This record gives sequence, structure tokens and C-alpha cells, in this order.
Amino acid sequence: MEYDLLVRGGRVVDGSGLPSYNADVAIKDGKIVKLGRIDGGAAKTLDVGGLIVAPGFIDHHTHMDWQFNWECYSTRI
Repeated sequence: MEYDLLVRGGRVVDGSGLPSYNADVAIKDGKIVKLGRIDGGAAKTLDVGGLIVAPGFIDHHTHMDWQFNWECYSTRI
């Protein structure tokens, strides 16, 4: 197979500020290797039509928000 994972038909939001667009996302060895209309095969394919795909985003979620109120060291970050 050409790719490890092929995510097909999603609405790509890439975080650049540009408008979103419909595209496939190909992944090989844990890295995004191609965006757009992809004709190659993959070991696993996900049909995500109608869903948002945000390739490359990192979730910065944390539970530190209230800790700043009681942890004196957290204000020194």
C-alpha cells in the first residue's frame, strides 16, 4: 500500500486563516505526506465526509487555569 492511512472527503481546516476546503489526507509513517485529491491506496481508509479534519493541530488543552490561583510557582512560568 502507498499510504498507512487515508482520510477521505473531509473539510480541511489547517489553521492558516485561509478558508476551509474539501480534501483527502494521506499519512505514511506517522506523518502527513499529501493533501488534496488522492488516488493511491492505503492500509486503512476512513470516510469522513461531512466532518472537519484539522491536520497538524496540537491540542493545547490543560487544567492549569485554576492552579494559577493557588500554586505560587505557576506564575513564574
